[in-house]
Amino acid sequence: MAYPLPLYYQEEDTITRDLEYLQQMYPAEAKRYQKIIVDILNTMDYEGSCIYDEYPDKWQLYKLTQAVMDRIKSMDTEEPREGIEEFVQVLLYYEIYKKRHANHRGILKF
Repeated sequence: MAYPLPLYYQEEDTITRDLEYLQQMYPAEAKRYQKIIVDILNTMDYEGSCIYDEYPDKWQLYKLTQAVMDRIKSMDTEEPREGIEEFVQVLLYYEIYKKRHANHRGILKF
């Protein structure tokens, strides 16, 4: 194959579309939590942020999870269900992963 680069970008495009499609199928509650997480991570999207550390500090990620939970609790009239914090933590780590591996065009680098 003389020019493999275009196929590489075509494969990345397919992966990104697949990821976006699957995220559209999240349950409504997960979508709501994901939006909150993305909003908080967008405020932390700067050079030197702890989300871009080679080995993010577990305590900082815990505090970030607590910030997300505080926002969720302030938006909800009832107390979140048991186990939601762990679910939010998984979503948070995944969104951090996506931010860490995205390039300037928004395509994930695998």
